[in-house]
Amino acid sequence: MSKTRCAWPGVDPFYVAYHDEEWGVPEYDDRALFEKLILDGFQAGLSWITILRKRDNFRLAFDGFEPQKIVRYSDAKVEKLLKNEGIIRHRGKIEGTIKSARAYLDIMDKEPGGFSGYLWKYVDGKPVQNQHASMKQVATKTPMSEALSKDLKKRGFTFCGPTIVYAFAQAVGMVNDHMTDCFRHKECAKLGQKKR
Repeated sequence: MSKTRCAWPGVDPFYVAYHDEEWGVPEYDDRALFEKLILDGFQAGLSWITILRKRDNFRLAFDGFEPQKIVRYSDAKVEKLLKNEGIIRHRGKIEGTIKSARAYLDIMDKEPGGFSGYLWKYVDGKPVQNQHASMKQVATKTPMSEALSKDLKKRGFTFCGPTIVYAFAQAVGMVNDHMTDCFRHKECAKLGQKKR
């Protein structure tokens, strides 16, 4: 029997797997959260499937999104990345990633619970369980994403407007925006009840 799922992944097997296995699953790993936020920033002006198809290339190009390595990138490394056809070659986004890595390390230093604790406090430490029956009901930004976006920018992050931040929050399970008739809605809600 076929499962009912959100409409947005369509029938693309790659996209369907992402929807079924990753999207909306609560993520608490600092480095994984950093990677996802950076990739969401690279998505600006593009479709998520474009980034998803290049994700392995991005991981290779950006040293597994290890902020400690990224902060040490030289101008020569930036130029090398700009020639890498496997990623999105956008100088502002590449240089922004270095700046964001610095901001990430600063948060890791200063915030109790590190980057994960810092992000999750914006939803009181537990996923927001939305009950949407239609995609028309889903917000593109919320007061939470506006507040988080503003603070991320203040701390030195780039390409993290409120719409990008909301898409990020949906993807990392801070918000459960699976449709109520999608089989993943209940599964992600259950995952959100587990102790961190």
